[in-house]
Amino acid sequence: MSHFALLFGYSDPDLRARVRPAHLAYVGALHATGQVVSAGPFEDGSGGLIVYEVADEPEARALVDADPYAVEGVLEAPVLRAWKVLFPPS
Repeated sequence: MSHFALLFGYSDPDLRARVRPAHLAYVGALHATGQVVSAGPFEDGSGGLIVYEVADEPEARALVDADPYAVEGVLEAPVLRAWKVLFPPS
């Protein structure tokens, strides 16, 4: 399995607030299946980070694209990067 980190900002605070329940349900379901390792907003409210554990980048991109935040245009300048986990060792 590979890890990918999605870093993103928010395009519109009001839109984010409207879409947030669907986004949380989506990410929560992915966490329950082990596809999301960790997720949350930055303390300053400027954006967030989601760490995926998936087979490959196409799978990670598909999960990002299906997120209600992506579908509804909440994500601003999203960047998906392969991430090499050192700790804890696998």
